[in-house]
Amino acid sequence: MSGRPNLMTPELKANPYPLYAELRRNAPVSQVDPGGMWAVARYEEGMYVLKNPRLFSSAGFGLATNPPWLGGNPVSQSMGAMDPPQHGRLRTLVNHAFTSAAVNRMEPRVRAFAQEVVAKLPLEHPVDMVPAFALPVPAFVLGNLLGLDASLHSQLKRWADQLTSVTAIRPDETERQEPVRQAVADVRRYFSEVVERRRREPGEDLVSDLLRARVEGEALTDDEILAFLFLMLLGGLETTVHLMGLCVLALMEHPDVMARVRADRSLIPRFVEEVLRTGAPGHGLLRVTTEEVELGGVRLPKGARVVVLLGSLCRDEALFPNSERFDIDRPGSQLPFGHGPHFCIGAPLARLEARLAVEALLARCGGVSPGPGPVVWHRSMVVRGPSSIPALLHPA
Repeated sequence: MSGRPNLMTPELKANPYPLYAELRRNAPVSQVDPGGMWAVARYEEGMYVLKNPRLFSSAGFGLATNPPWLGGNPVSQSMGAMDPPQHGRLRTLVNHAFTSAAVNRMEPRVRAFAQEVVAKLPLEHPVDMVPAFALPVPAFVLGNLLGLDASLHSQLKRWADQLTSVTAIRPDETERQEPVRQAVADVRRYFSEVVERRRREPGEDLVSDLLRARVEGEALTDDEILAFLFLMLLGGLETTVHLMGLCVLALMEHPDVMARVRADRSLIPRFVEEVLRTGAPGHGLLRVTTEEVELGGVRLPKGARVVVLLGSLCRDEALFPNSERFDIDRPGSQLPFGHGPHFCIGAPLARLEARLAVEALLARCGGVSPGPGPVVWHRSMVVRGPSSIPALLHPA
């Protein structure tokens, strides 16, 4: 490896794993571009970062998602950018929406909707599986949770794409900055209108719950509610859409696995777990050092920006033997959803959505092969997934 690798190049977004393996072997803590941040590629050091919020603050997420050129981003004020104890107080307010019981209650509706989506997919004709398959189910679920207008599903995805691209945009890329600023303004205006409607006419949804909630006797401010809704747009939509797309690619790239899972649908949860491990849609966790600290034999100064490469940790040979092999017989892991205070609150829901969507797809399709054109990958430091998957679906 010569020079600092740029993690945001199209080539590395399409396949970062050879680089990750080299970093784990030779430079588990090293500087990368964009911005010269410190990448943590190995499980041992990555866990140290995630278990020590006093030394490695989640304020790093806020710094990375609100660069000077953006001029403000509610995501950077969300609980994703908070450390304990502030983070815990806000997280407690929304835990009830993601309990196992709450997720199980959603299963019949999600299953029926996934079957509707798959029934509309064309067979033996080219189709882009991101808008046709990967997007609708997560958008449906997010809309149900927040009580959003179903007609805005595609617009929500476009906004989410812009918001997650912030970490990949350099200060000199002025042509890429304006669409992001516009997206922040549009999302702020839309969610502000949603909050005002719920204040006038409360319903059985998470926004109404947040308006009714009290933290130490005080209501949440509108800014706090907006920050949470922005975070939900990224965590509840973007990463789950990427998970769905990665499931499609895994079926396409491993026809033997697809045949096996079609023959035994009880294997679908294990298939989803291996997609999570090998694809890691939540790909990079951002932190900032609160003091000078040594990590992996490297001295990091106070204020150093750090990215824990979750996609690399999920392939660390010390934890996952033969880690590059896609193996649905491998034990599942919680690691793809992070660790510690910021473990993904929506993990059970994301697993449910992926399981039911794959179940519906396998009931209708006997195979998935590449369609005309290349797979296109979304550019972001914090998430990884395809933004376009040309495919051909074959009948069962």
